[in-house]
Amino acid sequence: MAVKGDETRARIVAAARTLVEAQGSHGTGLNEVLAVAGAPRGSLYHHFPGGKDQLVGEALAAAGREVDAMIDDLAGTLPRARDLVPAVLDALADRMVAAGYAKGCPVATVALEVSSSNEQLQRVCAGIYEGWQRRLADALRADGLAAADAPQPDAPQPDEHDMAGDRRDTADDLAATVLALIEGALLLARASRSRLPVERVRRQVVRLLA
Repeated sequence: MAVKGDETRARIVAAARTLVEAQGSHGTGLNEVLAVAGAPRGSLYHHFPGGKDQLVGEALAAAGREVDAMIDDLAGTLPRARDLVPAVLDALADRMVAAGYAKGCPVATVALEVSSSNEQLQRVCAGIYEGWQRRLADALRADGLAAADAPQPDAPQPDEHDMAGDRRDTADDLAATVLALIEGALLLARASRSRLPVERVRRQVVRLLA
């Protein structure tokens, strides 16, 4: 019974992920989720006593983990940020095109909806974005970002503590910029139903990280 219950719960979360990414939280009804999942209504209240917000939050978290796993897989063969980031963008774009532009960033649709109206889901979205940005910043630091930002020989030499702070700030700023470019590219691609915005942004990301 426990295994069957776990399978039902997983189907409900998977259905919510698909529908919410395409339609948003406001546009997705619980009856629609249950119909796609092939689950009885009682299972929704049993597995998600917090209601729709709990279900959508778990669906978003699962989507965030999916992207994390994708990044990990790509990083296994592409350890350098200048290679990894374009590959991540390509993978997200492939996913979007395969879904007929119904998918893009798995978090963005809900993030735009709930930023000022639902603190619980806003925190979930913010946490996922912060995690992705940290991963990008760590990759940039591992890729030798500090070497490109080393002070000139005739410039005043900061102490090691200041240099460490500069490296963190630079990597964090660049990671935020890259994440914003990726998110914007996916949004424009979905809006225009064309991969062209992704290709244009990809070229700029390559230049930026080179």
